[in-house]
Amino acid sequence: EARSSRRAWTVAAEVRKQVSRERSGSPHSSRRCSSSLGVPLTEVVEPLDFEDVLQSRPPEAEPGPLRDLVEFPADDLELLLQPRECRTTEPGIPEDEWVQYQYLSTAYSPITAETQRERQKGLPRQVFEQDTSGDERSGPEDLDDSRRGSGSPEDTPRSSGASSIFDLRNLTADSLLPSLLERVAPEDVDRRNEALRRQHRPPALLTLYLAPDEDEAVERCSCPEPPREHFGQRILVKCLSLKFEIEIEPIFGILALYDVREKKKISENFYFDLNSDSMKGLLRAHGTHPAISTLARSAIFSVTYPSPDIFLVIKLEKVLQQGDISECCEPYMVMKEVDAAKNKEKLEKLRLAAEQFCTRLGRYRMPFAWTAVHLANIVSSAGQLDRDLDSEGERRPAWTDRRRRGPQDRSSSGDDACSFSGFRPATLTVTNFFKQEAERLSDEDLFKFLADMRRPSSLLRRLRPVTAQLKIDISPAPENPHFCLSPELLHIKPYPDPRGRPTKEILEFPAREVYSPHTSYRNLLYVYPHSLNFSSRQGSVRNLTVRVQYMTGEDPSQALPVIFGKSSCSDFAREAFTPVVYHNKSPEFYEEFKLRLPACMTGNHHLLFTFYHVSCQPRPGTALETPVGFTWIPLLQHGRLRTGPFCLPVSVDPLPPSYSVLTPDVALPGMRWVDGHKGVFSVELTAVSSVHPQDPHLDKFFTLVHVLEEGAFPFRLKDAVLSEGNVEQELRASLAALRLASPEPLVAFSHHVLDKLVHLVVRPPIISGQIVNLGRGAFEAMAHVVSLVHRSLEAAQDARGHCPQLAAYIHYAFRLPGTEPSLPSGAPPVTVQAATLARGSGRPASLYLARSKSISSSNPDLAVAPGSVDDEVSRILASKLLHEELALQWVVSSSAVREAILQHAWFFFQLMVKSMALHLLLGQRLDTPRKLRFPGRFLDDITALVGSVGLEIITRVHKDVELAERLNASLAFFLSDLLSLVDRGFIFNLVRGHCKQVATRLQSSPNPAALLTLRMEFTRILCSHEHYVTLNLPCCPLSPPASPSPSVSSTTSQSSTFSSQAPDPKVTSMFELSGPFRQQHFLAGLLLTELALALEPEAEGASLLHKKAISAVHSLLCSHDTDPRYAEATVKARVAELYLPLLSIARDTLPRLHDFAEVPGQRSRLASMLDSDTEGEGDISGTINPSVAMAIAGGPLAPGSRASISQGPPTASRAGCALSAESSRTLLACVLWVLKNAEPALLQRWATDLMLPQLGRLLDLLYLCLAAFEYKGKKAFERINSLTFKKSLDMKARLEEAILGTIGARQEMVRRSRERSPFGNPENVRWRKSITHWKQTSDRVDKTKDEMEHEALVEGNLATEASLVVLDTLEIIVQTVMLSEARESVLGAVLKVVLYSLGSAQSALFLQHGLATQRALVSKFPELLFEEDTELCADLCLRLLRHCGSRISTIRTHASASLYLLMRQNFEIGHNFARVKMQVTMSLSSLVGTTQNFSEEHLRRSLKTILTYAEEDVGLRDSTFAEQVQDLMFNLHMILTDTVKMKEHQEDPEMLIDLMYRIARGYQGSPDLRLTWLKSMAGKHAELGNHAEAAQCMVHAAALVAEYLALLEDRRHLPVGCVSFQNISSNVLEESAISDDILSPDEEGFCSGKHFTELGLVGLLEEAAAYFTMGGLYEAVNEVYKNLIPILEAHRDYKRLAVVHGKLQEAFTKIMHQPQRVFGTYFRVGFYGARFGDLDEQEFVYKEPSITKLAEISHRLEEFYTERFGDDVVEIIKDSNPVDKSKLDSQKAYIQITYVEPYFDTYELKDRVTYFDRNYGLRTFLFCTPFTPDGRAHGELPEQHKRKTLLSTDHAFPYIKTRIRVCHREETVLTPVEVAIEDMQKKTRELAFATEQDPPDAKMLQMVLQGSVGPTVNQGPLEVAQVFLTEIPEDPKLFRHHNKLRLCFKDFCKKCEDALRKNKALIGQDQKEYHRELERHYSRLREALQPLLTQRLPQLLAPTPPGLRTSNRASFRKADL
Repeated sequence: EARSSRRAWTVAAEVRKQVSRERSGSPHSSRRCSSSLGVPLTEVVEPLDFEDVLQSRPPEAEPGPLRDLVEFPADDLELLLQPRECRTTEPGIPEDEWVQYQYLSTAYSPITAETQRERQKGLPRQVFEQDTSGDERSGPEDLDDSRRGSGSPEDTPRSSGASSIFDLRNLTADSLLPSLLERVAPEDVDRRNEALRRQHRPPALLTLYLAPDEDEAVERCSCPEPPREHFGQRILVKCLSLKFEIEIEPIFGILALYDVREKKKISENFYFDLNSDSMKGLLRAHGTHPAISTLARSAIFSVTYPSPDIFLVIKLEKVLQQGDISECCEPYMVMKEVDAAKNKEKLEKLRLAAEQFCTRLGRYRMPFAWTAVHLANIVSSAGQLDRDLDSEGERRPAWTDRRRRGPQDRSSSGDDACSFSGFRPATLTVTNFFKQEAERLSDEDLFKFLADMRRPSSLLRRLRPVTAQLKIDISPAPENPHFCLSPELLHIKPYPDPRGRPTKEILEFPAREVYSPHTSYRNLLYVYPHSLNFSSRQGSVRNLTVRVQYMTGEDPSQALPVIFGKSSCSDFAREAFTPVVYHNKSPEFYEEFKLRLPACMTGNHHLLFTFYHVSCQPRPGTALETPVGFTWIPLLQHGRLRTGPFCLPVSVDPLPPSYSVLTPDVALPGMRWVDGHKGVFSVELTAVSSVHPQDPHLDKFFTLVHVLEEGAFPFRLKDAVLSEGNVEQELRASLAALRLASPEPLVAFSHHVLDKLVHLVVRPPIISGQIVNLGRGAFEAMAHVVSLVHRSLEAAQDARGHCPQLAAYIHYAFRLPGTEPSLPSGAPPVTVQAATLARGSGRPASLYLARSKSISSSNPDLAVAPGSVDDEVSRILASKLLHEELALQWVVSSSAVREAILQHAWFFFQLMVKSMALHLLLGQRLDTPRKLRFPGRFLDDITALVGSVGLEIITRVHKDVELAERLNASLAFFLSDLLSLVDRGFIFNLVRGHCKQVATRLQSSPNPAALLTLRMEFTRILCSHEHYVTLNLPCCPLSPPASPSPSVSSTTSQSSTFSSQAPDPKVTSMFELSGPFRQQHFLAGLLLTELALALEPEAEGASLLHKKAISAVHSLLCSHDTDPRYAEATVKARVAELYLPLLSIARDTLPRLHDFAEVPGQRSRLASMLDSDTEGEGDISGTINPSVAMAIAGGPLAPGSRASISQGPPTASRAGCALSAESSRTLLACVLWVLKNAEPALLQRWATDLMLPQLGRLLDLLYLCLAAFEYKGKKAFERINSLTFKKSLDMKARLEEAILGTIGARQEMVRRSRERSPFGNPENVRWRKSITHWKQTSDRVDKTKDEMEHEALVEGNLATEASLVVLDTLEIIVQTVMLSEARESVLGAVLKVVLYSLGSAQSALFLQHGLATQRALVSKFPELLFEEDTELCADLCLRLLRHCGSRISTIRTHASASLYLLMRQNFEIGHNFARVKMQVTMSLSSLVGTTQNFSEEHLRRSLKTILTYAEEDVGLRDSTFAEQVQDLMFNLHMILTDTVKMKEHQEDPEMLIDLMYRIARGYQGSPDLRLTWLKSMAGKHAELGNHAEAAQCMVHAAALVAEYLALLEDRRHLPVGCVSFQNISSNVLEESAISDDILSPDEEGFCSGKHFTELGLVGLLEEAAAYFTMGGLYEAVNEVYKNLIPILEAHRDYKRLAVVHGKLQEAFTKIMHQPQRVFGTYFRVGFYGARFGDLDEQEFVYKEPSITKLAEISHRLEEFYTERFGDDVVEIIKDSNPVDKSKLDSQKAYIQITYVEPYFDTYELKDRVTYFDRNYGLRTFLFCTPFTPDGRAHGELPEQHKRKTLLSTDHAFPYIKTRIRVCHREETVLTPVEVAIEDMQKKTRELAFATEQDPPDAKMLQMVLQGSVGPTVNQGPLEVAQVFLTEIPEDPKLFRHHNKLRLCFKDFCKKCEDALRKNKALIGQDQKEYHRELERHYSRLREALQPLLTQRLPQLLAPTPPGLRTSNRASFRKADL
């Protein structure tokens, strides 16, 4: 076939290039004002002349990896011969190899999530504190500790002296650090630390980070698949058994697939034979030995377009016998197997008859029965099973099942989508067959039946079936099935044993077009006889059969054995017959004959059809078969294969000689025809061939090309005769007509057509000695062919719009015409074995032979013997170079063609590159210097081409984005490929030209972001070059620019921070995007410039560009990490030099990076600390604005001049678009990569040259790196897992922004629309990879346990490595600043970063190194901690203590060592270590107060370790140091013990706060600690929602500070100690305990915290005010501010004053609008019983949140104590009577709870006017208990007494705790009449209130009235009067009460009247009646009361004796409180 001797080759560098591509590439451009050196970033520098540089600078390095870095490999091109894939064990035809050229180099593999995971294998597990907390202990190292360990909290008794239990001395210490106590020189310590840090570090940092974003990988281009045969979805069908009710004769089966919707048979037939041996034996007479291929019982069907309309049709045939089909079926339908005995005789008879027919008619068949299986049912039901069974297994989300199917996929979507792959295998038993009907055998009828079968009321179901059992298995075909035969009966690998029973591959006839180039030789012809009409034929013609033969001539012996056998016969036959329909003159056929066409056909080849009448009945003298007609079809016509439907006339007579040259349509004289030469035989031919295109345009093209090659003129083409004169115009016309070829054959023969076109371009034909230049025509034809192929295969395009088939052509099949690649090492050349094709005789035969040979060979030059030497010479003269011709034709092409080429520019670019590579390789030109390899005119064409394509990209980006993107990528790949072949300096200039073109266009572009994106992708692809590093000239030192520009000289004159001499310009320019840097490292310069421009604050379309630019750098660095060439550290350091400017870029971007540390406004915490100049001038958040930074960085102004700062351009204050969290993190990962891999000495020289603010920013960057990569813990992974998506980081940031409200909705909209993409709506961009629906599995939401484990492992390693890199860098910085003047501030900043690293979640490994560094720092610069800022010392102590309590022993070991050295250092400086003592004690307190899972037993171990150090320290034996350490340790131990107790009460907030309170009391002597504890308490209260109490804690803290400040100095504006705070709370006076005897303010270490300053005081007061506001106590806010305002006034802090007054205004407004606030509810709680320990018999007043019901608090306490003491122990005493202890059960715990109300004396009420006053500062509470003398609580009025109890508390509420002890109680008992008086007074008050209420409330008034005057039943006013006023009491003592009650009633009546009057005024019409009712009730009441109120007591008239009056008052007296 055409391919038979095709070559497949690929060019150059492709494997390697491919691979290098698969990595990831880059972007490009520049910052408006690059620092010191000249060229602005927006301009592209002039690149160096690469080749000259290489020649002028011989490489300095020795041969080895470094040398390889500098030099391109010499053998960059290599020719690979790849044998063409052959599926079969024997070739279908002689073939040679595919030839593949590739640029070979170390292969890279793309970095994807999967490959990352591979590389992450074998990481060590990092141990993190937070991961161990769940299981309490981490590793084996600690498990034994707990055994030895201290007693656990449960063992401690509940008294405070518990510390004696945990005797420190009995504990075991952790292991000591061996050399800790030796005195060693600091340099040695540093050296040792560094060596330790360098051990076991992961070599590749980015392997630990996320894989680069797949969506961004524009440079990834995978190697095309070698061309392969096309298959659809493959189904394996196995026929297992066929069994009928009776077995009397052999039955044969046929299987095929039919598509009902397309009305098409979609596979060839498969024939099977399941007969038993005895049945087969009946046909012995006819059979030769059956070939093994015909014994197949299983077949593989391929379905390209699966649909629910596909049926598997099974037809059965049997040997021909007498009788029509119905008669022959009868026995099968009637007889049953069970009746075999009964029907014995009949069966015998039938068997006998069958035997006779088999013997006589064994070669003929007749139709018998058929059935069909609906495939969709099987697939879906099998799939259904699958689903049900799998639901327990791991069922992936639905979308992963839908595997990508082949290119033919697009149509099978929507309702008919249906997949035949991956279903569960099914075994079917088909029981019902339908008998065939003689009149309805055609395919049309079959389709009607099949359509009918799908209907529920199928007609077929009503027919009586032939019952049988056919068992078949249907399953998806395995990948590589064994024992398989191809449709040509060739053995397909693997075929283990030639004797195995084969499975046949069944050829598919796809339902619709399939576009796929031929890859294997196939040349099959199918013949379908449809019908025959012999109704007018005379004579006995009834049992008709048609014999088919393939004839090469007219002699009967010339029939070729090319007809495939069916079942149980030979492989090939010379003849075949159709089945016979009994007694039918016009039969229909369903037969399919399959023929193998010979490779070489001539005009004599034809099909011969002979028609026979078969006599079924043996009559003497009658032949078995009688020929009754003949007809034929010549197979070639004008050299084309004839196919399609034919309706042929049939001759009655045998055919005359030479008939085969003509067609039967020609009526030859003297021949008799059936039905007068009408067409009576209808037959159809279809070919499946890789030799015959079956398309007129292709046929003509191939024929013409062939004629030219053969020079065989004149030649007949259809009706025309070609001569040398007209062949040229015919050829040109044929080239132009190629675009009309139909797509399917065009794609099938595409490789071939392209080969011929290339040939016409390169070797123009010579006609009559003239060279005919067809270059242009051929080039245009090529453009059209490529377009057509592309269009046909649109669905199969890859992400970049390439058509895989065309890519494979260039890669494998294309080669330069006439070049036989000579194989390496002198192997013999590959010869084309065309000799095996037999030559026929005679001129036409040789013509056809040669033609088919030229079609089947892609090397016509070898196929044809050259005519003469002259021909050869002129041919050589005429030959051209393909790449030159392509470039030329492209440049001069017309606009129409150019458009077509632009659409698929990639193809032509790749073709040129391959041609160039082959040209260099095969012409042995690789040793030529690059500048001489290609002629100048060709390079000019290339320049023109690149320019014009570049222009197209720029102009089209706004019209057709998709095309612009494709062109952009193609151009970039082209230039990248050329870098391997051409003068590199020339290519760099082309790149520069393109970038300048884009830059000029940017100014006027309506959408610059789109252009920038394209330029970035362009740069990224260039940077993905496999020798990218070499192309950047990595090892040459930078040369400073030739003419020093003014800025340079001015930089030189500046002195830097750390070195007295001027900064080294060489080093500086290495770290900046300077001119020299960008000139020498051209590609790296482009990439980083692109990044710098994208990160500029003013950049357009920012967030999208940020992501693209950062992703480009990231993926490039990843590829270096995984590249074995750069594995050595020295080499990697050189590679890192290409990225040094990244450090400055990131440093300048710092203000816009995502703030991972999440302290708002803290981004430049360290920079601003070091930058004395810009104080207060940066933008609001405390960062320096970019213009200032530039000025400082290296502007011409010296850093001292203020002007430079204020004169930044006004726009510079725009903060710019912040980077997303994801982009920021990736950028920081890249920065860490550079820091990790760069040469430390180089970094040190750079750091030396940095100014202070820049250094500060660098430290900020490191700080941010720590925060960004902090380890979140396994728990976090499990949590995130449930909501994880790949972009979670981004989303999280968005969410936070939205929640915190930092961006308004409108900005959000603007941002979204900006980000959406520079190209508008991405939905209409079809091929953009970012919106494929087949997401990688990395998005899978539910991760398995292992995956989460793995993620946590990798994160842990990343966090550790990132922190270690930061630590290394900090050490470098420390070494640089050792000698500088600004040492202190920088070191402070460094220490802050170290402290941050120690404070964040770190692994044990890092902490060992981090603590070692901290120790070294402190020993080198002790003054940092002990003279300067106390904050640092406090921070350090806190962190060390926290680590001392770690569960991991190595961390404890290092932390306790650090803490011990800290104390020793402090002691050595000042002979006491008060400061450290103080800080450690404070740290411990705050640690205990705040940390949840704090492990005191581990801390105790560390305390013991420190003691041990002190005891073993020989150096300090003679001092008091050891004693002091011991005291401190015991003191800490005490605190710890109290802490244990607190832990115990963790769940009991009151008890917990009491304990904290007690600890705080214990610190009365050390104000710092008391303050710490007060703050802890405030925190705890706030957590519990007790804002008033939290505020009180803050007020106490403020009072404490005020006392201290008052002692120091007397300042008018400060509060005078606590007294000033009395108005806020009377409790504050406790804080005055700090008197001179306790505190001498100047003693070192006391009150040294930041709070003991005026600023601290302001802070505390502000916090107090905030808490008061939250608690709704606005009046107190005012009091707080009264103390605060004078301080602010003294400081002239108007900004804050404004805020304060604003807050005051809010507070007062709220007071006016919220008169009824809810403050609190109070309960008395008494505890009784020994179980309560300290609490037994104690009484407290509890303050609960407002509107707490008695039931709630009682439930809470009961539940809490039940949990603590167990069930049935706690009892709540329900009444409020005094408790008698003796009556209680000693084993139980009793709680008595009573509701109490605040109580005020009358004099107090004068002051407490407002609602607030009556709820603030409460000390006295009242509760009443009703009782009767007989013990019941309630009784009749005369015996109802009441007990009033007043309780006084220690402190006033609200206090710093929510329960206060009762310190005093007093009781009063009221007599019944006094109770009555109180009740009446209360009622009267209620009436008065309801009446006077404003605005009036009618409802309330009526309610009160109803209760007062309504006819109440018991104890209403009337009854009270009747009981107490009816009789005058006898006891004169009671006269006064009697009288008082009477007066109360009078008052009551008066108030009732007022109320009624008011009500009358308020009511409407509807309530008139109700009101009258009320009035009636009232008058009745008054009448009843009248007599009782009028009687007067006689004694009252007389003066009362003095004694009586006092005694009467006694009950009202209140004891002194």
